[in-house]
Formats: sequence, C-alpha cells, structure tokens
Amino acid sequence: MQAYCVKCRAKREMKDAKAIKMKNGKPATQGTCPVCGTKMFRIGK
Repeated sequence: MQAYCVKCRAKREMKDAKAIKMKNGKPATQGTCPVCGTKMFRIGK
C-alpha cells in the first residue's frame, strides 16, 4: 500500500504495513518508509 512520507516528501510503498484502528474506531494502516525509516500512516482500509 502506498502512503505519503513526510520526511522524503514523496509517495512510497509502505514497508511492514499493518492494519490498526484509530481512537475513534476508524480503520487505518501504519508502516515505515523503506528509504528513510520514518513512520508512515494512511487513514482507511
């Protein structure tokens, strides 16, 4: 799944992506940037 990396300022394919639930109950996906290692986050399935 692709997400926006704030540090690289580019859309990249997430590494180690896992589905999570936010505090309000909505689904999201969290992973890391394969280039710089920063946490990436995408709201939705």
